Amino acid sequence: MPPSTDDAAAPAATPAAGRAALRIAVLADSDTRWKWGALTARRLSTAPETAQETGVETGVAERPVEISGLLLRGRATPTPRQLAEVGEVGVEAGRVREVTAVEFLHTVRDEAYDVVVLALVGGAVQAMIHGLAALDLPRRPVVVTGYVGVVYEKLADGLLLRHGADVVLANSRHDAARFHAVYEGVGADASSVTEAALPFLGGEPHRAQEGRDTVVFAAQPSVPASRADRTYLLRRLVEHARLHPGREVLLKLRSKPGEHTTHIEELPYQRLAERIPGGLPPNFRLVYGHMGEVLDRTDLLVTVSSTAALESLHRRIPTAILSDLGVREALGNHHFIGSGLITSWDHLDGGLRPEPDEEWLAGQGVAADGTYGAAYDTARARVAALLAGPLPRLAPYYTPATAPGYLPGILARYHLGPDGHPLPGAVTPRETGRVRGAVRETVRNAARGAYRHGVQRVAPVIRRMGEL
Repeated sequence: MPPSTDDAAAPAATPAAGRAALRIAVLADSDTRWKWGALTARRLSTAPETAQETGVETGVAERPVEISGLLLRGRATPTPRQLAEVGEVGVEAGRVREVTAVEFLHTVRDEAYDVVVLALVGGAVQAMIHGLAALDLPRRPVVVTGYVGVVYEKLADGLLLRHGADVVLANSRHDAARFHAVYEGVGADASSVTEAALPFLGGEPHRAQEGRDTVVFAAQPSVPASRADRTYLLRRLVEHARLHPGREVLLKLRSKPGEHTTHIEELPYQRLAERIPGGLPPNFRLVYGHMGEVLDRTDLLVTVSSTAALESLHRRIPTAILSDLGVREALGNHHFIGSGLITSWDHLDGGLRPEPDEEWLAGQGVAADGTYGAAYDTARARVAALLAGPLPRLAPYYTPATAPGYLPGILARYHLGPDGHPLPGAVTPRETGRVRGAVRETVRNAARGAYRHGVQRVAPVIRRMGEL
């Protein structure tokens, strides 16, 4: 990653004279979570048009805003290309820097942020909450976290690992009810659960255009997982293109081979496409880039269970959830039961365009009815109230007393002890001098490259060999 300053910022609101800036740090561990975290920070700090028009006091948006971008170093740390493809999030990709967990905690200690958005996998969220609590700052930041998309697996595990944040965002009314049930079911405080929506919904409503007929399949890195299932889906997509030569058929890919996203992709569609008998038809293409831009020209979105389906539904684009491989928890398409969208390639080949169930849509946070502008009002008000008053000590459900056989291992992954303090040897003294800094960065880049090569290229090969 390119080096940058600690105070990388982008204004998210019109500065108010004489008001101190609202300082927000976003810590993310993948390209998708970076997109979610940065846009969430914008939503939480920027008044919606409805509030601006009515003069409603938000308590947050009246201040100028500075957003700092921090990437937690690991196997899925996004590359500059991936950051560029995320699209406009209010923070320039060149002004985002990588940090370790301990470096992040030191940055929070030194920079006096008002809000911290943890856009991380559950274990990392829990580690950062304990690490922040251990800092015992006289004035700590408000801690916000949530999920990047559809929550279809590890509901209890993921939620309890996020417990302790001041705000746990739910992307829909449906999710908010489930989150409350989990926390209350174990006797944990559920007041942090706050209903909102996915922060990256947007774009113009779908309008059919004469002469345009585009079908997009939104691929997922790990769903389905097997070579046979992924080859089947690719074959059916190619056959669909051959059946409809006048239709543009696009395979929307998340990453290039060797890059990691939120989930590991061990069998890239790019590699499988090279083995399609007879080659790919002329009306079939592989595409990358920002999903919103792809949806601008989409007339039918097909997927197994990608969050892209929610983006598509928000814009009223015809959307299909495939049942070809079954409707199963392992695939995540069980989340769409009752949506009216579940169908198969056979039906899509025959011209079916599923119609969503309006009651189901209303509970999913896609705000297809035009209410999206107010989706973050409650969350914004909660953050403002927390900023205005004294903040209690962070109190996660998992402690050395409640989970002595689970929590220490999670914290150790991020070089933190059971008390949340850095383990011996985890703290690197600050170095000064341009030469020493340059050498350190060179060594880090080399080590980072070797690490990524190991987890992205070598490890999958070893796992596949073990399955033979």
